[in-house]
Amino acid sequence: MIDLTRFQPAQLHSEPYTWAAIDGLYSPQDAQALAAGYPEDHFKPVNGYDGEKGYQYQARSLVHMGAAVPTRASHLSPAWRKLANALLSPQYRAALGAMIGRDLGDALLEANVTVYGPGAWQGPHLDLREKIVTHVLYFNPHWRIEDGGCLRILNAQDVGACAHEILPVVGNSAVLVRSQRSWHTVTPVRDDCEETRRSLNVIFHQPGSRSTMWSAEEERAAAAGPLHRVLERVRRLRRPA
Repeated sequence: MIDLTRFQPAQLHSEPYTWAAIDGLYSPQDAQALAAGYPEDHFKPVNGYDGEKGYQYQARSLVHMGAAVPTRASHLSPAWRKLANALLSPQYRAALGAMIGRDLGDALLEANVTVYGPGAWQGPHLDLREKIVTHVLYFNPHWRIEDGGCLRILNAQDVGACAHEILPVVGNSAVLVRSQRSWHTVTPVRDDCEETRRSLNVIFHQPGSRSTMWSAEEERAAAAGPLHRVLERVRRLRRPA
């Protein structure tokens, strides 16, 4: 499912910190299937301010931290079950680790599907200290930079200090190695945007870490409603006046 030959150390940038933009992750057929089968169930709203950044989006677990199987696999399309199992494979872990020069053998993997509807965003931040590396994958068939929702690699804690900007188009992805300089942000999706920005955050955490996204009680209580409300707003925007 994932072309692991795309993970090459030569793709890493050292400024303003260690990061990489990797495209061409899937075959055209797989890219189409992943975009078409993007999950639409068991999302929750994620809103607030954590002392470093403000944020507003929705999330669904694909792999709980440290789990060996996908979350609610029966609700996933065949393409997404295949992707989840590829992320859980030792080959993926080894390829990403070799790329960044870090042994990820004992790291805890967590993967969350995210949706950014109109007005959603994530402010400039470094990521938590427990995170080693994050691989952000995108699934929109098409996207315009003027619609917002782009990942910005930042030179400083300033949304305008942009070193590079990545469109959330299927096949594109970004690798972010956590450090004291790893500032990045997701620009606000336009209020009148007719699409939702769709991504997947695959995070490798230090051993012993605990998920800050999901508690056991929260995951059991997760419901399908929140995402469908976002999609309904987008559908209303598409309707002719």
